[in-house]
Amino acid sequence: MERSLRHRAAIAGIGETTYYKRGLSPDPEPVLVLKAVLAACEDAGLDPHEIDGFASYSNDRNTPARLATALNLPELKFGNMFWGGGGGGAAGAVTNAAMAVATGVADCVVAYRGLAQGQFGRFGQGGRRPTIAGEHGFTVPYGVMSPAQTYAMRTTKLLEVNPRIREAMRAIAVTCYRHAQNNPRAVMQGRELDEGGYDESRWIVEPFHLYDCCLENDGAAAVIVVSPERARDLAQPPVHLLGAAQGAPRRAGATAHNQPEYVTSSFLDSAKRLYDMARLTPDDVDCVQSYENFTGAVVMSLVEHGFCTYQNAHEVLTAETLSADGGSLPLNTSGGNLAECYMHGLGLHVEAIRQLRGQSTNQVDDCDVVLVNAGPMVENASACIYGSPEVD
Repeated sequence: MERSLRHRAAIAGIGETTYYKRGLSPDPEPVLVLKAVLAACEDAGLDPHEIDGFASYSNDRNTPARLATALNLPELKFGNMFWGGGGGGAAGAVTNAAMAVATGVADCVVAYRGLAQGQFGRFGQGGRRPTIAGEHGFTVPYGVMSPAQTYAMRTTKLLEVNPRIREAMRAIAVTCYRHAQNNPRAVMQGRELDEGGYDESRWIVEPFHLYDCCLENDGAAAVIVVSPERARDLAQPPVHLLGAAQGAPRRAGATAHNQPEYVTSSFLDSAKRLYDMARLTPDDVDCVQSYENFTGAVVMSLVEHGFCTYQNAHEVLTAETLSADGGSLPLNTSGGNLAECYMHGLGLHVEAIRQLRGQSTNQVDDCDVVLVNAGPMVENASACIYGSPEVD
């Protein structure tokens, strides 16, 4: 028997809450998650009591048992967490849900993520600690405390490889904002961005301008995973998982910026496994939803997934080629983490499913294969390739 998830699990439903600026949600995290789960059930035409598993990531505080109790589920068969504090587990949570379904551990698993940063700490802010120890002892005394400061160092090294990658970073930000203007769910709808606005925006930490950095939001998103056979009987056109990969390069967990591969999005090894499982190549991908914590990470991700090189990234990644309106490499067609919402990357999977159903607000023509990656530059990253059931 082939060891693969290819065509062995399907996305039957997707759900989201309203997305709020960080700290402005009227609901606590558990309520946000439950609203997203119920919205996904309604989307699928599925009774919530059919859910028997949950998978999340980034130390989500909303535990499966608590969600199952709130939904009054008959039984909880599967509860899973993808390790890591960043957004590297968005694709991993969907993959883990698919593994449970494909192996018969559970029948209907929800991958989810909820954030109410007003209740808890901001993701983009440096942590407050009574003592400095471990890795932080090497970085905090020198002012490296927040995610932007941490990843600015890697991106600075990236720009040493090719200074014109700054042009690609600009194009990514401008494209995401343009796509957001057609998306009524996008937090940044109505706030347009052009190249001049990007260049004139304030520095957050060099080399990141304001628009190189993801948003910070409250909200929740959910994706329902079932078998392909079950998906065929539900309300929406089924979308199949074609490939999945997760993991970390060698010594990715080395502390204090001591990894042997420094300019990397953490997909050096896993990208090959992703394509091998899907039996596809980069040329087969019609659309990419690439996690943006910072625009430099998107460039690294697209390079490591085979869409360009560090030498030609500024030529390949332009506002024209990345556009959903006729571009050769449509990118983040909802607006992504930069302009739709920072739902820790799960919103990119929701948009991938919409693209494959033909329901996106920036629909790509003849879209049959979508690649989604999660958490570039974090230690443990993940990616999925989705496709229509007809993809051979």
